[in-house]
Amino acid sequence: MRPLNPVDDAGFQPINRGYNSVFRVGRLSLGLVVPLENYATGPVPSMARHVERAQLAEKLGFSALWLRDVPFNVPSFGDAGQTFDPFVYLGLLAASTERIALGVASIVLPLRHPAHVAKAAASVDVLSGGRLILGVASGDRPEEYPALNLPFAERGDRFRASFDYIKRMADNAPTFRNPYGSPAGGIDMLPKPASGKLPLLITGGSRQDPEWIARNGDGWITYPRGIAAQANIISDWRARVKAAAGPEKPAMQSLYVDLAEDPQTTPQPIHLGFRLGAHTLRAYLKSLQDIGINHVAMNLRFNQADIETTMKRLADALLPDLAA
Repeated sequence: MRPLNPVDDAGFQPINRGYNSVFRVGRLSLGLVVPLENYATGPVPSMARHVERAQLAEKLGFSALWLRDVPFNVPSFGDAGQTFDPFVYLGLLAASTERIALGVASIVLPLRHPAHVAKAAASVDVLSGGRLILGVASGDRPEEYPALNLPFAERGDRFRASFDYIKRMADNAPTFRNPYGSPAGGIDMLPKPASGKLPLLITGGSRQDPEWIARNGDGWITYPRGIAAQANIISDWRARVKAAAGPEKPAMQSLYVDLAEDPQTTPQPIHLGFRLGAHTLRAYLKSLQDIGINHVAMNLRFNQADIETTMKRLADALLPDLAA
């Protein structure tokens, strides 16, 4: 896949190994959402062969693995994610892989103290050799907040304060005032991120002003939409980033995929994605690249064929076109 316009040689601002390898101006890369299995009939996956499949994703050349932050199995949500705590699981994946970026889309900041998030995220980043990409969100499952005795209505303010706290923790012996606490007296948090900074991508609106998101995030995670609608939204977001007078920033989205055996199968809608053939998927991804999407995280939860076979078919059909 080639962009309509020449690639900007300046690229995105480098942050760490994971961010730099996944996000390239004018290019589209592909990642996979864990768990790498079909669990369409219920909310809880088996997690069968999960490490082996993560290693296979790296071997095949996918650019990233993506986890989610799902602390409770909420019936109305209907998806328990990878079931393991994201930071504990990231530690296992860091030790089980060597090159693939390790992403979270996304940590629900208002449900955790930002000191714990900053410590865990920096630890994963160092242990993985700088491969962490940290997506953050305000959360959209109201049932989780009373379980932690937290106010759902205040999640926007809590998100913004947490975001600021985490960014400041990369400094040496930071001193600042924050609703979550005010470090002072020369105390410091270790380790620091591998390159001195964590890549923080903001998911959706996160209860924030769009200008604040464009100014403060290192990128944006959004949801799948029709091409025309997505093009307008991405164009608007990039205009806000440009108006903020900072560096250019990447945009990514998720996509549920059920890969049909016939590569010419036309798209049929499923939850937040499509059942379709490899050739039509390639054309669809080309359209996303042309409107400015830099990465797609594919979720195979509803995929009907054998997962490992599907991973290999996706890699063979799509990844050669994405090579630089």
